[in-house]
Amino acid sequence: MSRRLGSCTVAALMCVAAATPATAQIGAGTPAVMLSAAAPISPHAVIQGVVLDAQGQPLAGAVVSAFGSTTVFAVSDPEGRFSFRNVPYGPYLVRAHLQGYLPPRARLIQVDRASLTVSAIALARSARDDDAPVLTAGVGPGEGVAPVEEPESHDHGEVAWRLRHLKRSVLKDAVASVLAVAGSDDTFLGDSLNGLGRAIGSSARLASFLADVPWNGHVDLLTSTSFDHPQELLSMQAWPRGVAFISLEAPTAGGRWEMRGALTQGELSSWIVATSFRRAPAAHRYEAGWSYGTQSSLGGAVAARSAAADLSRTVGALYASDEWAVTPRVAVAYGAKYARYDYLTDRGLFSPRASVTVTPVAGDTFHLRAAVSQREIAPGAEAFIPPPAGPWLPPERTFSALSARRGFTPERLDHVELSAERAWGGDLVTRVRAFHQRVDDQLLTLFGLGLPGAAGGRGVGHYYVASAGDVDARGWGVRVSRTMAARLRASVDYTRIDARWLGESPDAAPLSLLVVVARPNARERVHDVVASVDSSLPVTDTRVSVLYAVNSRFDTRQAASGVGARFDVRVTQALPFLNFAGAEVEMLMAVRSLFRDELLDDASVYDEILAVRPPKRMVGGVTVRF
Repeated sequence: MSRRLGSCTVAALMCVAAATPATAQIGAGTPAVMLSAAAPISPHAVIQGVVLDAQGQPLAGAVVSAFGSTTVFAVSDPEGRFSFRNVPYGPYLVRAHLQGYLPPRARLIQVDRASLTVSAIALARSARDDDAPVLTAGVGPGEGVAPVEEPESHDHGEVAWRLRHLKRSVLKDAVASVLAVAGSDDTFLGDSLNGLGRAIGSSARLASFLADVPWNGHVDLLTSTSFDHPQELLSMQAWPRGVAFISLEAPTAGGRWEMRGALTQGELSSWIVATSFRRAPAAHRYEAGWSYGTQSSLGGAVAARSAAADLSRTVGALYASDEWAVTPRVAVAYGAKYARYDYLTDRGLFSPRASVTVTPVAGDTFHLRAAVSQREIAPGAEAFIPPPAGPWLPPERTFSALSARRGFTPERLDHVELSAERAWGGDLVTRVRAFHQRVDDQLLTLFGLGLPGAAGGRGVGHYYVASAGDVDARGWGVRVSRTMAARLRASVDYTRIDARWLGESPDAAPLSLLVVVARPNARERVHDVVASVDSSLPVTDTRVSVLYAVNSRFDTRQAASGVGARFDVRVTQALPFLNFAGAEVEMLMAVRSLFRDELLDDASVYDEILAVRPPKRMVGGVTVRF
């Protein structure tokens, strides 16, 4: 309310300030008609309509509302007619309410001209007669008994209609019971009311505390499915699964709290919760958090597809990091993550990392960075640990070890990197890096293998994991990113990799027929290009994000050029006509063939390459931001 009053005050002052030059121009002989033409006014319209019953008779007293860029209300007259005036152009949802009648479905209209007539709104009488009088002992009206009529002078406003239709709450019933039992016992009645007052006061204080915290976040109601070919979307094999995701942020004086949770239900039920705290910018900017996720199979087709003996898996992770500005030219970052997987023999995995960033000239945009890290990655880890940002989908795919006797083996990666980065003019950023990686038991992810007892195509949501052996990789890369407009940003990242496989895969026997696994001591050169574009269209309020990766080592059995490609496309469309109570509603649609949720610099260069034939994944739904 204070912000609205402040906005009105500023607008009034601007109008007063503009009045003096306008008066001077009129005095100088400028025609008044030119002044009115020079002051553009947003177009407004008049919306008219009529409310009828099932027999086509007009209904009086119906509350009609239109929700869009603004909210307007009207009450139908004795002839059932209503009208809205001074309605700005745009889309609106029109609804009608009347006591004793079922509310019809909301109607979407587009206001694009000065006068618009809405087709008749028909209301059907409710099956339950809410208008029937209730007499003594609840007996209906009999012969000779005049029914009680509702006064015609009651308020037909929207607020009054909502108050009349409020459901009786438990609190009201409890108060009535207390009064009935108490009788004339004033002491008992006083103690009861005092206890009730204390309970209400505590609830009010809690509500006041929650209201004072500047909560913000979003809720995603999504559906997701996987497919190899588009025609599979029309079959029962690609039946979508529902996903609910919620993210809450609460800024505090010392930093920011973030809480996230996701849940999916179906043949494969899974959920995850995560929380983190990030300190506000200071000499030490640290972050700490934890996450806990679980996956449980309810049997059925999933159990038939999976060769794993266990039907449920649980993963927990703790992490902490710190960025310390030692001097204006030197900054140190370090951190670690500990994760525990109940389906591994060695359940605890520890991953430390550290880096140093040097700015040779204080205040310059040229930076030198040296980083070293050691990562331990479990098979299927991407399904249980949420990414740092963006929506997260709980595990919808099942996985099992290719060799049941050997079981799951984690991947261990040692990574060293040197990089130089500079911003040119603020909108162009270039980066050059060189890296060295040593990977033990490089993870290999296999989709599309035939499974015992499973029909063709039913295994699209299941994959096998194995070890491709040890590899030593060196390489360099160049990245160029630029903000070409206020709402458009693009980047291109090229990486060349020279790798040598050090030993034979422990799963060489079942992998002997696959061409994706290199022989021991084999050398290969890999070229990788990743292009991304992020754009926002101001007129339609549409955001588009496209990531396209081309790699000479991707599975190329279906690529005539010998070069494989994968993609990630996301489109977010704002729905302003559905906004309510300060919340913004958006529609999300995404299609991706990338297996990993994110492409990290300190991850193995072969993690995405050795994800063989990953199916496409489609996600769609609604996001509510508040």
